[in-house]
Amino acid sequence: MTDAEKHLWSKLRGKQFKGLQFYRQRIIGNYIVDFYCPKAKLIVEVDGGQHYTEENTIKDKQRDEFMYKNGFKVLRFSDREVFENFKPVIQKIYDNM
Repeated sequence: MTDAEKHLWSKLRGKQFKGLQFYRQRIIGNYIVDFYCPKAKLIVEVDGGQHYTEENTIKDKQRDEFMYKNGFKVLRFSDREVFENFKPVIQKIYDNM
């Protein structure tokens, strides 16, 4: 896990959000997602700099489309957002559960 993922995981693990369980590094289809809450059908991704190349932006869009078509909600945050705006990140996750 990246430092940003570790930081976020410290708040997601242990049913801290509405008593719902999050898992990390789960396989959905042909993809591995960073964090997943099955009861909320919510996927949370923490993106580092490699996600902002043209090629990876296209891959992320295709991946998100697959998730949406299969009934999942996807929230994406940059590493910087997790560190610099942690409370709003947590609130957005909470609001989407």
